[in-house]
Amino acid sequence: MNKNNYLFTSESVGEGHPDKVADQISDAILDHFLAFDPKAHVACETMVTTGQVIIAGEVTSTHYVDLPDVARRVIKNIGYNNSELKFDADSCGILTALHEQSPDINQGVDRTDGDQGAGDQGMMFGYACNETTDLMPLTIDLAHKLMRTLADIRKGSDLMPYLRPDAKAQVTVEYDGDTHRPVRIAAIVVSTQHDDTVTQEQIKEDVKNILIPRALKDYSPEIRAMYRPDDAEDKTDLFVNPTGMFNIGGPAGDTGLTGRKIIVDTYGGRGAHGGGAFSGKDPSKVDRSAAYACRHIAKNAVAAGVADEMLVQVAYAIGVAQPVSFCVNTYGTSHVQLSDQQIAAELCKHFRLKPAEIIQDLKLLQPIYSVTASYGHMGRKHELCDVEFKSHNHDVPDKSMKLELFTWENLDKVDELKAAFGLS
Repeated sequence: MNKNNYLFTSESVGEGHPDKVADQISDAILDHFLAFDPKAHVACETMVTTGQVIIAGEVTSTHYVDLPDVARRVIKNIGYNNSELKFDADSCGILTALHEQSPDINQGVDRTDGDQGAGDQGMMFGYACNETTDLMPLTIDLAHKLMRTLADIRKGSDLMPYLRPDAKAQVTVEYDGDTHRPVRIAAIVVSTQHDDTVTQEQIKEDVKNILIPRALKDYSPEIRAMYRPDDAEDKTDLFVNPTGMFNIGGPAGDTGLTGRKIIVDTYGGRGAHGGGAFSGKDPSKVDRSAAYACRHIAKNAVAAGVADEMLVQVAYAIGVAQPVSFCVNTYGTSHVQLSDQQIAAELCKHFRLKPAEIIQDLKLLQPIYSVTASYGHMGRKHELCDVEFKSHNHDVPDKSMKLELFTWENLDKVDELKAAFGLS
């Protein structure tokens, strides 16, 4: 490795990781409330462990949701449907402890006008860079791709029939010390839960020959060439289940909690993070909605050519609609003759940042959150999909809906920003 170069690493986890099981249950519960009551206020926390799920938090809603039914459906879809895993959808115990939201918080948040206050104080960040086509850092993008691909293989093929739901991936990339551009995939770590009928050598061969080629196939030729498993000098090191056997996993191997994978959910350690988790929170909680808004701003600005890399920060006071601060950092990669402060001032003219405005502009009252709860909330595909929700109220029918997913990934402001910043 060139002495001026440096390494950076990000990780992702599979949908069967215990923390992600908890996130998916919390977001599925949120979606069921929002599907039938878009004005619902939800803060749902989940803990999973061997044979047990605990659901707690605060909800204000006119609709009833059968929490155990929703949780069991999520667990079964992930793949925990076998008693050998010591955690399965049909037999796990489920304890629920939801109560009504505090009126002290609600009085500043439950407004019908545009001055709906922020659900809490805090700072949120959004980030984008032009390393990949979805304007995400290559390290986290590839780690997510490895985990999504592994789940597709497990659920949709017989290529690796021994796979179980729990898994983790870690990707290390070498960056040029002068240009800060990726030049080589230095290391890949994959740990995957498996049956006891397979050897470690077989798993490693399958990761090398099946998983990684499939995960890399949609990248550009330049990025694919950065993976060098057989290069004598600049080899990509591959570690598969480096501790050995990985039979016991998921909630039976480690207790899982909602909101414990916030770096996996965002940018893999690049940029910055305000500390607030996303899953289980309705969009009145700016931890979630404002983080999405900041990603929307950063992604559109980078796509417009304002900078090669951008970090956006916004901060709020609880119950107050107008942000207390807005900040931009382009890391010296700006392509316009403006300071970062001037760029921030211009961006504020094109994006609305009051909580009610964010919710309206990004259409965040839709039940769109279950799909965010694994493989990252950022860098995903903006698309439409049809979804059905089962009603647990006898006098309320089931609901079929067309949803707009990942609205914060929509490049709908690029032309407007190009014109505003004088970019061709």
